[in-house]
Amino acid sequence: MRSRLWWKAALLILTLAITLLLPWWLGGAGTFTAVIAFPLPLLALMVALAVICWNLNAARLRLMLDGRAGRLGQGGALAIEMSSKFALCATPAGGGGVATLLWLLARRGYPPAQASAIFLVDQLADMLFFSLMLGVLVSLSMSGLASWPHQTLVEASLAALLLALVVFAVVIVWLPWLLRHVPPPPFVGSGPRRWMTRRLLRCRRTLASTLALPKGVLMAIFALCCLHWLARYSLLYLAVLGVGGGADWAWTFLVQMLAMAASQLSVLPGGAGAAEVSVGALLLPLMAREQAAAAVIVWRLVSYHLYLVAGAPVFVAQVVGWWRTRANQSSPRP
Repeated sequence: MRSRLWWKAALLILTLAITLLLPWWLGGAGTFTAVIAFPLPLLALMVALAVICWNLNAARLRLMLDGRAGRLGQGGALAIEMSSKFALCATPAGGGGVATLLWLLARRGYPPAQASAIFLVDQLADMLFFSLMLGVLVSLSMSGLASWPHQTLVEASLAALLLALVVFAVVIVWLPWLLRHVPPPPFVGSGPRRWMTRRLLRCRRTLASTLALPKGVLMAIFALCCLHWLARYSLLYLAVLGVGGGADWAWTFLVQMLAMAASQLSVLPGGAGAAEVSVGALLLPLMAREQAAAAVIVWRLVSYHLYLVAGAPVFVAQVVGWWRTRANQSSPRP
């Protein structure tokens, strides 16, 4: 157990080092000067946007739960959001983020199968937003209204992302039919298959009940989703402005979308390595090497390291609270 903890700690330290040192190495000696010269008011604005993003997601969680996990104020929802984002950034492929969300909701008496449906609603709102943005970006690119570097690669990547979103939506809609007609893998026994089928169908029912919320609530959930991603994906644009770059907002938005997809290829937490290289490569045609590297460093400091630093104490507080509750329940009563 202790060796596993040491291994995870070493992996996280390696991730932190890569996210800072890799852009520094790619940018050369001028990177340090560009980072030091970054305007502090602009950096403060980026931090404020990150805090706003946390609160927008916390408000969205409250609307999606609709009182089904007990009374949940903005502070409690914010603690869940920051803890989940910390775990998301601290674990490979972000798997700890979902597990933390399910665990924290289970502490409030909300079963994991139903909590996973809440997470699915959250993902569906994200999918809808990115589908709309992808449609706009693809239209701009193919109509010639926008001319970006690596035009063919960008168009192919956008089409692939849009296709992946459509396939995911089709699987969700046709899940009962797929469970009945698609044979399971030969290594999955009948018991695990029945268990997984029950969990998936229960998740789908909770998803349907959540989507049956009043239209005003659903519109508010989607509006908060849009505001969150517009603010979150403006961080790179502000970083580019701060280092004196000249990329437009739409291009930096697209760069972050492609970087998010590329980061899934990294085995390190936070997509370390893949995110820095992909963003830096897409920014290089529009600015000097040291400017691109400095923009990547500042962007990662706010969009990744800040999430770890701010979320770690909240996550630890949640774990300590759970441990004390468990100890009080297990202690013998006089």
